[in-house]
Amino acid sequence: MQHAIGAALQPAQRDLIRHSHERSATFGLCETMRPDYVVLTGAQLAVKLDESRTLCAHALPVIETLYAQLANTHSMIALTDAEGLILHSFGDDDFLARAEKVALRAGAIWNEAHQGTNAIGTTIAERTAVTVHGDQHYLRANHFLTCSSVPILDPLGNLSGVLDVTGDRRGYHQHTMALVKMSGQTIENRLISSAFEDKLRVRFHSRPEFIGTLMEGIAVFELDGRLLCANRSAQFQLGLDLRSLRAQTAETLFGEGVEKFIGRPGDAPRRLVLHSGVGVFASIEFRGRPSTSVAVTVAEPVSSALAALCTGDAHMQDVAGRVRKVIGKNIPVLIGGPTGAGKEMLARAIHADSPRRAGPFVAVNCASLPETLIESELFGYVPGAFTGAAKRGATGKIVQANGGTLFLDEIGDMPLALQSRLLRVLQERVVEPLGAARAVPVDFMLVCASNRKLRDCVAQGAFREDLYYRVNGLSVTLPPLAERTDLRAVADKMLRDERFIGHPIEIDPAVLTLFARHPWPGNLRQLSNVLRTACAMLDDHDTHIRVAHLPHDFVDELDALGEIEPAFAPTLPSGGRLADIEAGAVAAALKAHGGNVSATARELGVSRTTVYRKLRG
Repeated sequence: MQHAIGAALQPAQRDLIRHSHERSATFGLCETMRPDYVVLTGAQLAVKLDESRTLCAHALPVIETLYAQLANTHSMIALTDAEGLILHSFGDDDFLARAEKVALRAGAIWNEAHQGTNAIGTTIAERTAVTVHGDQHYLRANHFLTCSSVPILDPLGNLSGVLDVTGDRRGYHQHTMALVKMSGQTIENRLISSAFEDKLRVRFHSRPEFIGTLMEGIAVFELDGRLLCANRSAQFQLGLDLRSLRAQTAETLFGEGVEKFIGRPGDAPRRLVLHSGVGVFASIEFRGRPSTSVAVTVAEPVSSALAALCTGDAHMQDVAGRVRKVIGKNIPVLIGGPTGAGKEMLARAIHADSPRRAGPFVAVNCASLPETLIESELFGYVPGAFTGAAKRGATGKIVQANGGTLFLDEIGDMPLALQSRLLRVLQERVVEPLGAARAVPVDFMLVCASNRKLRDCVAQGAFREDLYYRVNGLSVTLPPLAERTDLRAVADKMLRDERFIGHPIEIDPAVLTLFARHPWPGNLRQLSNVLRTACAMLDDHDTHIRVAHLPHDFVDELDALGEIEPAFAPTLPSGGRLADIEAGAVAAALKAHGGNVSATARELGVSRTTVYRKLRG
């Protein structure tokens, strides 16, 4: 290794950077190479923002406060998802201009496989707070940076994203990491509060003045006393990690059952004794509705997620009805249907309506993971299991799903060798992480999906027959969007639920006519993108999506199919039709960005040259 790690570093930090450099080399990176500057288009980024909308909703207000503390320090703040994709970035204009040169902006990917050693990527790999200073970065192109990142965990302990502050290495401040850690903890606490609004929460600390601050522990309990979640401070005070705590109850941890917490309301902190014998002050919060018998397993959901998927199509109504009958009966569900038809949406609805809804929902796309990584992703590994493994090991997706639901998407693409290991897990309900000496017991609901016909895969020898019968407890197939009778209701629901724009929007009858004639090869996913793009084309005063607002490729597809009749011509801009639609969309975006061509190009997902060309006509 050619990099100098730095003798001034603490041993733990030196090892962390060294291991990251070793991983960077295994990814095939060279210190002198040009970094990967691939940036998602506006439409692609919009999809990712939608997938991380809960994280963004709770992180952005905290980031605004953090930015106020860091203003004029020649730095920027980045929020990423769990894969290192930058979702949002904020910072001083002078530094943002320099950061743009290394694609340190929304839409860029900063995991180690793309950028080598850097705070975001190394935080993801190590699941710990990381500062990478100057030439500790693996790639020379990033040596002018100093980055401090912390992982943001969701209420169930899974990595949700990363919060990062990056600046010029010459302006490095040691207090930056402290501010980032505090902000990260604030985001995690907000996620907990949002996820468990109707559960019993115990906020505690050995000093009463620390209740209500970042120092307080937060433990969330179900009404039967089971612990659902605990923040970092609670884990520290209780001396157990989240996985161990989830096997505990209110009585084993605090010496009192939930019925005593609910039965003694009051705002003043009460004295409790932890299982370790340490006395603490605690504030009890419960906004739910206690039942006549506290010893309930899981309260009934306020509304059915499966029912919400039914908007008038008889096929979907039948699917929901069949699935509803097997929920909670330990019967695996196999979902078929074309790509984009909503298989993961159905899987999440099954989880949300199940007795396991308080547990994790863990989704694995078997087709998107390289064959060399899927085994470690599914089963996890212990420290030192293979070259480049994280020093603390990694918990596999199957173990992460313990107590909840495991969703295996595109299971037909799972390699045969791993099918054998998965079959054993399903038969014996234990997982053996790579390099482990003993198995880990697991308990989860299984939902699988595939756009292939697994029976055909079995006949071709590409899928094990015994595994097929193990995952195929109830088989349902989702219809393609073009065959559904509730297209208008689905589109209206998307506009209402997703709120692509700040005010209510309706769809013009002419657009609905075109929707009914379109083959929708991308199904629900394509409809969502069409609506999102159309909303982006609206002016502030627009209340209806019209044909002129539709993406040009969507209209072009219909035109090629001969589905745009002369009757629709008045609804299109006069002249070159599609060309005019494109030019109008560019002009509207340019106006919205105050004439900033670069910002317009980023929003539309095109180059600046394309913007100029469309404006010239």
